[in-house]
Amino acid sequence: MPDGPEQDEELELTSPLVPLFVITNGRALPPDHEYEHTTLVTVAAEDGPVAARTLSPESGQVMDLVANGFLSVAEVAGHTHLPLGIVRILLAQLEEDNLILVRRPIPRAERVDKELVSAVLEGLKNRFGA
Repeated sequence: MPDGPEQDEELELTSPLVPLFVITNGRALPPDHEYEHTTLVTVAAEDGPVAARTLSPESGQVMDLVANGFLSVAEVAGHTHLPLGIVRILLAQLEEDNLILVRRPIPRAERVDKELVSAVLEGLKNRFGA
């Protein structure tokens, strides 16, 4: 096994030998940053690609991916080949630094009372005839 500069060139930060907590700098997902699979992210400003040069390679890769439009959290994880939890932590860090915009999915509508809807429909029929 060779020692020296040749061996160092073979290892990259994103190699399988690097633990995932190194990629996130040991951070955990903050409780106020919950990202669903369908949450959409994009670059916040035009200087996003410039700011991406000072980021870690993984964060820079995320910035490059979302620079041209919205991508879901699941798509970002798929393109980067990183676990979804790691991508969520990277996105939380980028959002805290105001480098990305996050569009959360629209919450599901609550179940409506069928009797109330029927009564409203019946009232409209009586009022306007149908």
